[in-house]
Amino acid sequence: MQSFYEERFERDMALTEADWLRCLPAAIGDHFYKMQAQSAGVRIGDGALGLKWQAADPRVIALVRLPRLLVSFRFAGVAEAERHAFMKRFDLYMLRGGG
Repeated sequence: MQSFYEERFERDMALTEADWLRCLPAAIGDHFYKMQAQSAGVRIGDGALGLKWQAADPRVIALVRLPRLLVSFRFAGVAEAERHAFMKRFDLYMLRGGG
């Protein structure tokens, strides 16, 4: 988790589009959102977050193949504290781990 989130940033995420779409509503929480093809708009207070994503070639490490999704985050009119609170929850719901 980060201590600061820029208004615009990109992420290379190790998940499929199907996984992303399954987790996205819970990660967004109670915020109103509208889905479109490979994008979503999220209302955060008086501002908004635009999300865009596209599948990329998998990352291959020896015999391991990890799916990749390139995700663009664009906040507009969302204060730093609101961005941080939203992304803190978002990151927890999108967190992947193994054991």
